[in-house]
Amino acid sequence: MQSRKAEHLELAVSADVERRAPAGWDELELIHEALPELDTSEVDLGVELLGFRLRMPLVIAGMTGGHEGATAVNAALARAAEKHGLAIGLGSQRAALADPSLVETYSVVRDEAPTAPVIGNIGASQLIAQGDATPLSLDDLREAVRMVRADALAIHLNFLEEAVQPEGDSCTRGVAEAIAAAAEALDVPIIVKETGAGISGSTARRLRELGVAALDVGGAGGTSFAIVERLRAERQGDAASLALGLALGEWGIPTAAAVADAATAGLPVIATGGVRSGLHAAKAIALGATAVGVARPLLVAALEGDMALDDWIERFRAELRTVMLLTGAADVAALQTRRYVVHGRLRDWLSDLGLLQAGPRG
Repeated sequence: MQSRKAEHLELAVSADVERRAPAGWDELELIHEALPELDTSEVDLGVELLGFRLRMPLVIAGMTGGHEGATAVNAALARAAEKHGLAIGLGSQRAALADPSLVETYSVVRDEAPTAPVIGNIGASQLIAQGDATPLSLDDLREAVRMVRADALAIHLNFLEEAVQPEGDSCTRGVAEAIAAAAEALDVPIIVKETGAGISGSTARRLRELGVAALDVGGAGGTSFAIVERLRAERQGDAASLALGLALGEWGIPTAAAVADAATAGLPVIATGGVRSGLHAAKAIALGATAVGVARPLLVAALEGDMALDDWIERFRAELRTVMLLTGAADVAALQTRRYVVHGRLRDWLSDLGLLQAGPRG
C-alpha cells in the first residue's frame, strides 16, 4: 500500500494525468458590473463551512499520506492552511490504520495547523467487505478522526479508480448503509467526496437523506485517477486494467455541471476538479458552491517550498477578490447570486439537467 501511495504522488506530479475534456469553467462567463460601487478593501472573502470560518473559500484538497515522502508535503500544506485561514484535507488514512508507524505522515497536519479545520479521509470501498478483507469498523473511523484531531471526516467515492486499479476493490453494495451508519455514530460531520467523476443532483439528494453534512463533488476536469491507474497498469503489464483505463480516462460529470446539479440538494458543496485559479473559484461559487478544493497545483507548489505555496495562494486570493469586485459582489453570498452566461458543452449539460431555467441566474 505504501508503494502504491508513493506511486500515486509521483504520477500526479510528473505525468500527464489530466483529462482532455475540460471542467467547464471556460464555458461560463460572469456578467461584468461596470459600476460596482464597491471598494476592493470592502470585499469579504470569508465563508462559513460546517460551522468553521475560513478566510477565503478554499480547501486544500486531500492528497497524500501513508508513505515516506508524505510527511514533508503534508507539513507544508498544513502550514499554508494555518497561515492563510484555509481548511485542509488528508489523503486516505487506511494505511495508518493498518500500520501505526505511518500515523505521523498524517498527524503532522494537526501539528502544523493547530487551528485550521482538518478533514480526515477514509475510502468508501473499505467500509464494506472486499473478498476476504474485513471492512473498517465504526471504531476504526473514530480512530481516523482521533489520529489527526479531525473536525470532519471525508468518505471518498473512488469506484472509477478502483475499477481500473490493478489491485482495486470491486464491491460497492452496502456502501450507502455504511455511510448512514457513520453519519449517525460519529461526533464529527461527514463529507462525501468524489475523486474525479462528479456527484449528480440525484446522488446528492440520496446522500443528504443518509445524514451527510456536505459534499465535495470531485468532478471531471482535473486529475483523472483512471489515467493514473492506467499508467500504473501499463508499468505492471496488466493489459486488462490498461484497456479499462484507456476506455474510461475521460469518464465523469464535468465539475461545473456537477456543482450546479449537486447544489440543488441544499447541502454545502465543495467544488473540486480542475479548479486552477480564483476566477474558476468565482464561477464555481456562482453555480452554487460554498467553497472550492484545489489539489494538484498546491501539491506541485508544496514540493517547491513554503514560498511557492504562499505565492500560489496569494494569486488565487487576488484573482477571486478582483472578480468579486468586477461583479459587484461584496461577499461570497452575493457572488452566489450573480448572473452568468453559459455556452458550449456546459450549456448542453445544464440544459439537459434542467438547470438553465432554474432561478434568476439561468
